[in-house]
Amino acid sequence: MDQNALKLAAAKLALDYVEDSAIIGVGTGSTINFFIAELIRTQARIKAAVSSSVASSDLLRAGGFDVIELNDAGPLSIYVDGADEITRDLAMIKGGGAALTREKIVAAASEKFICIADESKRVDVLGKFALPIEVIPMARSFVARELVKLGGHPEWRMREGKAVVTDNGNWILDVRGMTITNPVELETTINQIAGVVANGLFARRGADVLLLASKNGVECILRTP
Repeated sequence: MDQNALKLAAAKLALDYVEDSAIIGVGTGSTINFFIAELIRTQARIKAAVSSSVASSDLLRAGGFDVIELNDAGPLSIYVDGADEITRDLAMIKGGGAALTREKIVAAASEKFICIADESKRVDVLGKFALPIEVIPMARSFVARELVKLGGHPEWRMREGKAVVTDNGNWILDVRGMTITNPVELETTINQIAGVVANGLFARRGADVLLLASKNGVECILRTP
């Protein structure tokens, strides 16, 4: 099976967690695009969705779903999103699509976090994928120097010679060269740097369920207490 087929398999299984008349959280990225497509294909009878990005909101609205603000939603039953890397303990690196801050907020507001991924995203130790950090623009250089002190090699995310701007109007630093053996501790440390809006470690609030697709099927992995 190719990677897209694996993503689709995980996305289909995630529909089992979607309840009629629920308000659900929906993430961002290529795997989530398959999930949104499945919501549309099955005409899921959800009440509304809270999205972590403009891109996902546009897809949901085009599919006929109401997209509402988190402030108007109250607690969400589930949040479905992908991962750039994920361990067996269900700690993740996210933010390849620059939506990490809103993803963290929606995940925190949800009763259950369902991560859908293909087997290429499963790792023993986080850090091969560059760790995204969303920063206030004026703090970019300062934050980068502080990340160097932590052993990282930060790069300002650019596209076609221009800074990538998040939906929140901020910039992204991608930090390479870090082997992350204690993701909870590092997540906390980075969050304390002045100018950091959020970082792409999802360890303090990791996934509750991982639907991991491989050529042998989709494995359901639960977070252990």
